[in-house]
This record gives sequence, structure tokens and C-alpha cells, in this order.
Amino acid sequence: MDGLLIDSEPLWLEAETAIMARLGASWSEQDQAQLLGGSLERSVRYLLSKATRPAPPELIGVWLMSDIIERVRRDGVPVQPGARELLAAVKKAGLPHALVTSSERSFMDAVLASTGMRFDVLVCAEDVTATKPDPEPYLLAAKLVGVDPGDCFALEDSPNGVASAEAAGCRVFAVPSLVPIPPAPGRTVVRSLLDLTAGADGIRRRNKG
Repeated sequence: MDGLLIDSEPLWLEAETAIMARLGASWSEQDQAQLLGGSLERSVRYLLSKATRPAPPELIGVWLMSDIIERVRRDGVPVQPGARELLAAVKKAGLPHALVTSSERSFMDAVLASTGMRFDVLVCAEDVTATKPDPEPYLLAAKLVGVDPGDCFALEDSPNGVASAEAAGCRVFAVPSLVPIPPAPGRTVVRSLLDLTAGADGIRRRNKG
């Protein structure tokens, strides 16, 4: 979701910078890249590792989620180029589809309410015992949509997400956001969701000829 369907990374950067100011430390885009595709728990641990004025982890999590959700509700969040078109093509093709995110349900719900995007199945941090890069989120999504993981196409923007999908056995389209992702067997790297389309046979690279 973050970085792939929506351009939320600038919002996260603002929220994380504000939290770190409360914790007496600075924050940079390099720090933000360390959290890409990770869970709230992992983010809080990293924030605390840089803090000079520590606070309870639970409180930091509340601060961060309250801040980012308020930003989305107040200002909305930009949708990435091609996201709505690809989702519409998936639906037109009759393909079962799931949103698989490491984000908390409260943030996921705020994004879906803001963008109006809809999915057959939703899998978020609270639905699994281990988030990306563990394969559990994608294995659960495949089970819920009733498709073997090997027949699923996963779209990801982060190394953690790619690792999760590949460990589950999915075929991966990588659309790198903050961190480069190299091509690999079973993995196709594209610059944008505009480079992809969907048909009855699944997701494929758009024919530019």
C-alpha cells in the first residue's frame, strides 16, 4: 500500500520527524528508508534506538499512528500514477485481489476511506503473527482469495515486501520506491504501475509497441 498504491512516504517522513523531535533527535530520509515495508513495532524500535529522550514504546506507537492518520484524514493522500487504472483492469478481468500491507488496520482504513479503493480481501499487521518479510501475509491473502500462491501475482515497492511475496511462492512485479530492487528469477522490475495491465491471465507488463 505505502509507496506502491499511495505516495505516503512524504507523510510518514513528516510524522516520523515530528516524533523524533519529541524524542530529542534528528531524522532523515536515510532513516526513513530503513523502515520501508516494515511493521509499526519495527519502526518504534528504530525510533527508540535514535532517541535521546526515551518514551514507552507503546506511547511512541500511539503518537506515530495518531499523527499519520490525522494527516491522511485532513489532507488526503496522493494515489500513485497507474494505481486506479490497474485496479480497475484487475476488477474488469474478474481477478480476485487482495491488499497485503504491514500497516496497522487503523491506518489502512483511513487510506481506503480517503482514496475510495476497494479490495476483495484485506490483510494488515493485526491479521498475522509475523509481518513482511515473513511470507505469512501473502500466504494468508492467497488462502483468503482461494488461489494457490504460485498462481498469484504480487506487486511490491520494498525489499521487505518482495522477500515476503517470494518466500510465499508468488510471482513478483517490483515497482521500487525509496530503495532499488534488482531483477531476479520470477521477479519483474518496472518503473511505474503505468507499465502494468491486467487480463484474464493475470498481471502483465504493458505492451508499449
